[in-house]
Amino acid sequence: MYLRIDRLQIEMPEPKEADPNAAAAVQELLGGRFGEMSTLMNYTYQSFNFRGRDKLRPYYDLIANIATEELGHIELVAASINSLLNGPLKDSDEAADVANSPLAGGKNARNAHHFIVSAQTALPIDSMGAPWRGDYVFSSGNLILDLLHNFFLENGARTHKLRVYEMTDNPSARMMLGYLFVRGGVHALAYAKALEELTGTNISKMLPIPKIENSVFPEARKFEERGFHRKLYRFSPDDYRQISKIWTGASPDGSGRLEVVDGPPEGGELIDMPAISEEFAPEYHPGELYEIAKKLYSQAAS
Repeated sequence: MYLRIDRLQIEMPEPKEADPNAAAAVQELLGGRFGEMSTLMNYTYQSFNFRGRDKLRPYYDLIANIATEELGHIELVAASINSLLNGPLKDSDEAADVANSPLAGGKNARNAHHFIVSAQTALPIDSMGAPWRGDYVFSSGNLILDLLHNFFLENGARTHKLRVYEMTDNPSARMMLGYLFVRGGVHALAYAKALEELTGTNISKMLPIPKIENSVFPEARKFEERGFHRKLYRFSPDDYRQISKIWTGASPDGSGRLEVVDGPPEGGELIDMPAISEEFAPEYHPGELYEIAKKLYSQAAS
């Protein structure tokens, strides 16, 4: 089962302007072949289908624990997409003049789906609007093969993130990318260390792929300076403790020791997206809903 915390894994800056076309590019990192939906579902199904769990507990714990962190990565990428689609927060109870084509800008956006289908919010699709697919999941049952695939998947994901970084200078998108450069590096190294334990092959010498260090990027460097690249968070009150048998030793960059942190990162507040009347979200006259909710709160408090 899952325990959900109503926070993002990091504090996100408030967007300065909307950039729907950048949002379309970032969608690749959510619903693309190497997006966060894929990392989540690959590791989740591998953990569901894991054989010999008790005898191979450190490897099961590693895959299951990283899968849980990926839930927060989906949330973070979606928050970035929503920031890019909506821009600065503007809360208003006034109804839009629907006769004045308030959504006219949507017809020129790379992904009009964002305006027609989801009221300018994230979708489980790639940068071209194609939906995420279940056949992106690889769960072979062979532990070494699955771990090798996961190593490949993390590095494919990093490649796509690097390219999206080069496509946008939006602070919200780049903050998300900097954090995920670092956390993806942790996951790639963790899978490499697991493979080394099983096979004796030092796959971690291949990292980083591509050969560009996270420290090149200011948004990633700030997280590395705080040691995020050495930390593997344990996303459970009591379980997955044996990840420490794999995530141990010196950090490859010589900056310190690898450590398992009990619990998730401190994180940051979720952005409270305001109503957008022209999308009828949450309604054309949202004030009526707010009044109903206010009455319910009052009744519950009495």
